[in-house]
Amino acid sequence: MTGALLAAGAGAVGGAMNALAGGGTFATLPALIALGLPANLANATSNVALLPGAATSAWAFRDELGPIGGVRARTLGGITFAGGLAGSLLLILTPTRTFDLLIPWLLLLAFVVIAFGKRAAAWLHGRVTIGARTLMTAQALLGIYGGYFGGGVGLMTTATYGLLAAVPPRELFAVRTLMLAIANLAAALLFVGFGWVRWSACLPMLGGAILGGWLGAVVGKRLPASAVRWWTLAVTAATTIVFFVRAYW
Repeated sequence: MTGALLAAGAGAVGGAMNALAGGGTFATLPALIALGLPANLANATSNVALLPGAATSAWAFRDELGPIGGVRARTLGGITFAGGLAGSLLLILTPTRTFDLLIPWLLLLAFVVIAFGKRAAAWLHGRVTIGARTLMTAQALLGIYGGYFGGGVGLMTTATYGLLAAVPPRELFAVRTLMLAIANLAAALLFVGFGWVRWSACLPMLGGAILGGWLGAVVGKRLPASAVRWWTLAVTAATTIVFFVRAYW
């Protein structure tokens, strides 16, 4: 019962974080590892658990969905799905110890992108013009990353769209949550097929994520962008430090 409550609570926090700015894995992955799952299976279980919450958030923001940088959401979704399949297959082929050592660096990458993405976007747009092909290439890489790990992919999507399409974070809620749901779906198909999901932890976490995703979407429509950003940075930084200590201390 205690384990189920921990999983459900982490799912609720993770679902709300994904709705607000991404980074839900920063709540769910540590909880699943605390429950005794190896890191790679915890990541797969977290992915499946967060999928319905991401879909709920995407549905809540459906009236705000539109093209990004001149590229239709449908096109970006197809690219994301293909990338998610490739990334999840790569995870299945990665040894557990190797993944343990990679996690902190992936988290650090997400933190750096969200912390400095806005300033980098302003600097870049003062010097170059980004086309649709560059945006679609970036989306393919985000899809692969989302399928492989997923931690911070929502944050990285927000920063990437701001960097390449000069779109402010608040206007990205709809398309970002949709891409997150699509990448999770692609990865979930392989994780379930290969038996990598621990359902005893996944099901209560999934229920919490649905509730958290819906509440996060409701609250997100009212919160200022600065509050969302600073909360996300704080959670990302704390989780990154914990995983560095776990892997290398």
